[in-house]
Amino acid sequence: MAAAKKAVLGPLVGAVDQGTSSTRFLVFNSRTAELLSHHQVEIKQEFPREGWVEQDPKEILQSVYECIEKTCEKLGQLNIDISNIKAIGVSNQRETTVVWDKLTGEPLYNAVAAPVSPGPSDPVAAVPSGSAVPAAGTSSVWLDLRTQSTVENLSKRIPGNNNFVKSKTGLPLSTYFSAVKLRWLLDNVRKVQKAVEEDRALFGTIDSWLIWSLTGGANGGVHCTDVTNASRTMLFNIHSLEWDKELCEFFEIPMKILPNVRSSSEIYGLMKISHSLKAGALEGVPISGCLGDQSAALVGQMCFQDGEAKNTYGTGCFLLCNTGRKCVFSEHGLLTTVAYKLGRDKPVYYALEGSVAIAGAVIRWLRDNLGIIKTSEEIEKLAKEVGTSYGCYFVPAFSGLYAPYWEPSARGIICGLTQFTNKCHIAFAALEAVCFQTREILDAMNRDCGIPLSHLQVDGGMTNNKILMQLQADILYIPVVKPSMPETTALGAAMAAGAAEGVGVWSLEPEDLSAVTMERFEPQINAEESEIRYSTWKKAVMKSVGWVTTQSSESGIP
Repeated sequence: MAAAKKAVLGPLVGAVDQGTSSTRFLVFNSRTAELLSHHQVEIKQEFPREGWVEQDPKEILQSVYECIEKTCEKLGQLNIDISNIKAIGVSNQRETTVVWDKLTGEPLYNAVAAPVSPGPSDPVAAVPSGSAVPAAGTSSVWLDLRTQSTVENLSKRIPGNNNFVKSKTGLPLSTYFSAVKLRWLLDNVRKVQKAVEEDRALFGTIDSWLIWSLTGGANGGVHCTDVTNASRTMLFNIHSLEWDKELCEFFEIPMKILPNVRSSSEIYGLMKISHSLKAGALEGVPISGCLGDQSAALVGQMCFQDGEAKNTYGTGCFLLCNTGRKCVFSEHGLLTTVAYKLGRDKPVYYALEGSVAIAGAVIRWLRDNLGIIKTSEEIEKLAKEVGTSYGCYFVPAFSGLYAPYWEPSARGIICGLTQFTNKCHIAFAALEAVCFQTREILDAMNRDCGIPLSHLQVDGGMTNNKILMQLQADILYIPVVKPSMPETTALGAAMAAGAAEGVGVWSLEPEDLSAVTMERFEPQINAEESEIRYSTWKKAVMKSVGWVTTQSSESGIP
């Protein structure tokens, strides 16, 4: 019997999407952006002590090999020729810190993880020392607290040093970013200290660890990172686009252990097949795209113009607004970050970034703490039954208010209750809370960069909730645009890889995303009603402030 004919699809591009809880490998058709196949592997978090969060770098790497292998098997079953995979991109959890031995390829310690929530606007940096609120929306352990004393000690060293750091990096001096995690490893882990002394140590965020390993590891692996990941370390000057000598001296980080900084779209090296990887057909495929996860989603959403923004709805929300070729420094608690640099000779683009601590987490709270829903999906059904909160407002400040308020004394409240209020109204108010918080961040972005948003691109698991999406359009009073293909983070990494010089199978034009259709939600209320609801929300927020007047055990801070 003749072998089945292989499907002809044109060039394909793969993307490694390495997150805090799972790793995936996805393969796209570069002509249409259609997702052809993928595989996902869950990865473990380790909690060796209270307030510490770690992951095993070798488990992360093995999960990448497994995902590549399984996806290639699935493509084979679909009769798709994997030799058509012309490039691979990497998207990764940012800030998580790895140090390894360049001679053996062995990690010298577990990866010190970054928190899932509240995201980059870390309250430790934004409130006075001793007043920090724990990460909201997940276990408070997700805010890895081991570096708190490191930050406090650094804060004492130079008066006004927070501005010294922020003016160069766009970031506040904070436990969240890689420099203090690396400083902690250098201070506390003898294996790391010894390897640095003997010139065996390499440092990197997850992208660096993966690219080094996939391009040969101890046998010629390429030690590099891209500008988006480098910009989250607190060691990178976002103006000169280089490691900053003064910052490295301030944090006492030896520059010899840092990766080379490259653009987000160029050939870094070629895949070298490990003994762990059977998918031999990927030998020699260039790794040519690299973006931190939020930047990858911005690219995947095609937010290439000044003032275009995307919001990712998960446990919390991550909002990025493209500010073009200029750095905009926030007066409202947002971060300035590198959005992307799509080619060695292409210009760098910047973004403002803000985060909502509690989005999907409020739905979980209604399910797990109040028990008014059994599954997260039920929230839409309850909200639909009433179509209004009937004057009820829910401020989910479970462990303080984050950007743009930075108010650790706040606690969650539900107000405006009457005898008529039932669980459906509370469910509706919870969805509204996600939308009101998003508007507050977007208003801050508008004030900082002076470009009013014309529409908001959205992605993430919660965007399947149509009531939420319609509410978001009503409360922002602008259209909300959702792509039919939800894998925008992986798509962004694939686009960067496929567009790289020397690969050239993907042009970054909207017409090249023909498989990605858009669902558009237009405001369905008038502007006056939208403003009244928003001003009432702000009144509710003010009622939540001042509940915790002293540092108490209930705040969850030791």
